[in-house]
Amino acid sequence: MNKVSIKNCAEILNISYLDSKPADSKLSEFFRNNKKIGSQDRACIAELFYGVIRNKVYLEKVAGSKDSYQMILVYLIKILRKSIREILHLITDKDELFLKNIKSMKLSQSVHPVKLSLPGWMWTKLVSEMGEKKTFDLASNMLSPANLNVRVNALMNKPINVVIEELRLSFPDISKDISETILSPIGVSLPRGTSIQKHPLFLNGNIEVQDEGSQILSYLVSPKRGQMVADFCAGAGGKSLALSSLMKNTGRIYAFDVSEKRLANLKKRLKRSGASNITMQRISNENDIKIKRLRGKFDRVLVDSPCTGLGTLRRNPDLKWKHNEKSLNELISKQEAILNAASSLCKVGGYLVYATCSILMDENENQVENFIKNNINFRVVPQRSIMSRYKIILGDGKYLKLNSLENNTDCFFGAVFERVE
Repeated sequence: MNKVSIKNCAEILNISYLDSKPADSKLSEFFRNNKKIGSQDRACIAELFYGVIRNKVYLEKVAGSKDSYQMILVYLIKILRKSIREILHLITDKDELFLKNIKSMKLSQSVHPVKLSLPGWMWTKLVSEMGEKKTFDLASNMLSPANLNVRVNALMNKPINVVIEELRLSFPDISKDISETILSPIGVSLPRGTSIQKHPLFLNGNIEVQDEGSQILSYLVSPKRGQMVADFCAGAGGKSLALSSLMKNTGRIYAFDVSEKRLANLKKRLKRSGASNITMQRISNENDIKIKRLRGKFDRVLVDSPCTGLGTLRRNPDLKWKHNEKSLNELISKQEAILNAASSLCKVGGYLVYATCSILMDENENQVENFIKNNINFRVVPQRSIMSRYKIILGDGKYLKLNSLENNTDCFFGAVFERVE
């Protein structure tokens, strides 16, 4: 760490706070425009950048201002627990006096949302849904960054133990920290920040970056060989690729999305993956004529719905500041419309799977219970009856519910419905 890195980080934070783009996009853009910054300095800047964003409210409170530079200094002292002496070579005399004044500052227990850097509305809603202790424990857990997870592509016929061994040989310094994921039988966990984009296993399609929770969701869809599958909100296609792998590249997967850019990213990934059973379809909205023409045709329909993404705060901490109660209500209405439209694709006897990476009941349980109430031609299929086929045991609850505290995955919710008439 050096003075220039701190200065650069403060600059990116100032830009990020004024821009609605995702934090990772702003960081990547900064590095593209400043290619002379070395890899070690980039890693340091990224660590500071995400650390400050995760703890934004707390740092503002302690610093007594929204000054990015001061917030970085407070982060070093209060979050990373560095002594002032350790960072004297990085700061001015004025900075030293500032830090001495805040060094012993403590917050009372009554300001949990501040300590956890959660918006007040979010804290209140979560406490009403899961209680104060669980909310505190989960929110505390999500202040820490997540490991990197990759999915082993079965289409390449390279066993997971062989993949792990090759990764360990490539990264000897962290080899002991590379292991199979606990829940997913096709996942590998690596320390965060591991650079795999130029690794032969990645370039050759043997592995794809995908959180373990997302991998588990693909199993919840339980596609069979030769089936017709719709990935209704495909995005960049991570789950489409995982489904193709589970189907042994048979049948047909339709990857629907409203974004041409996201589908273009899927096209690049397809070339690496070896999958040939995925058809990309750009749609204008959930009521596109392409959807109407395919009513009742699909054995499996996955709706990985647009949501707040609050279950991914370990990876995307800026999402806390992107949403409020108004945007949540808009998303709930959008989710309902998408789920209803997607359900029309499902054939009798087929499965409709609704999923989010949210931790809010309004986007999860409340949404699916409302769907069942208004669609008597669908019935809930308990997740255990599906996951037990793959020897993945996730309790007796009827819905798939994963979280970072209990499962060390991103937070995922999934519900399966069977169309009965």
